[in-house]
Amino acid sequence: MRKTISILAIAFLLFSCNEAKKGATDENNDIKKQEIAANYKTIEVEIEGMTCEIGCAKTIESKLSKTKGVTYSKVNFEAKVGQFTYDENKISQEDIAKKIAGIGGGSLYKATKITEIEEITEIKKNK
Repeated sequence: MRKTISILAIAFLLFSCNEAKKGATDENNDIKKQEIAANYKTIEVEIEGMTCEIGCAKTIESKLSKTKGVTYSKVNFEAKVGQFTYDENKISQEDIAKKIAGIGGGSLYKATKITEIEEITEIKKNK
């Protein structure tokens, strides 16, 4: 009888300690999961080196839309301009320019001018 009570007491202590540790771990995970509020910016980037709509403009648009921190990506081949909305806490304008320059081996495209804009607008074809 004493052995049974002793075993139950030890088991109770072990399980209660594990629950306490689990609770502390959950609190730490909650802190890690909290992120800084998003700080969205939209920029217009002039892009040199594009030679076609499908192979160039769509490739840049696709690659940037898959980039962490970029929430909107639209490239207009005729205007040689791309518009991108991004979270400033996750990626910078310079990183976006580097990403554009790095597409296709790094020698095809170049972001020449970056302008911050208030909202996404239709890109004018004859800029």
